[in-house]
Amino acid sequence: MFVFLSKLLPLFVYPLGLTCVLLIFALAVRCHRQRWLVMAALVLLWLGGNRWVSSLLVRSLEWRYLPSTPLPAAQAIVLLGGGTRPQALPRPLAEVNEAGDRLFYAAWLYREGKAPLVLITGGGIEWRGPRLPETEAMRDLLVFLGVPAEAILLEPKARNTYENALYTRHILASQGIDRILLVTSALHMPRSVRLFERQGFTVIPAPADFLVSQADWASLTYPDLRQQLIQLFPDAEALYYTTLALKEYIGMLIYGLRGWL
Repeated sequence: MFVFLSKLLPLFVYPLGLTCVLLIFALAVRCHRQRWLVMAALVLLWLGGNRWVSSLLVRSLEWRYLPSTPLPAAQAIVLLGGGTRPQALPRPLAEVNEAGDRLFYAAWLYREGKAPLVLITGGGIEWRGPRLPETEAMRDLLVFLGVPAEAILLEPKARNTYENALYTRHILASQGIDRILLVTSALHMPRSVRLFERQGFTVIPAPADFLVSQADWASLTYPDLRQQLIQLFPDAEALYYTTLALKEYIGMLIYGLRGWL
């Protein structure tokens, strides 16, 4: 039930969901509050879809763990799921999604000799229906990228980041492994590092899939009227980035309240 509620309830807090809630209330009332509810919905949607707001929120998370150079070696690479779409008609094979950069980065780290094995952690959620376990799809893609199958371990049960850390500990503890390279999206790294450290791991963050680069950040204040005019208006990508950042902050709050962080 916790997993289901953790997916459902935040939908009413994200900008799009909260905007819908405000508009529904506006339709339900017949007084001066109606105008204020509509105005609040529009302001919320504009702020959520604003490039400055979304970049600031994303950067506040992504830039906490910038990649170190050179990246030190570890006993294992732990790759969090969430970077693929499963093989299902009409897809001829499993595909990478926006977060798929973590898959390529894990393969690169292995081929650079940073660790002798890769553990992939991530399972399915039962109420989403039957599908190929994500860990198997990611394993197949890693093998395609040159990682030997015998160097890959699978943890196919975890339904959230807390379970990623918990079940990974169960597998690696028996092998005496506690120093890991943790590979996930940069936006997801702050919550992931704390969870894995709570399980006793020495974590070396290896973030991938940065949504806000130095060039992106610099463009926000680039002195060109055309650039600034375009950024003045909300767009769907910025709204999506804002939602992703809020998802992480809400996740950290809930996990903290449960004593997981």
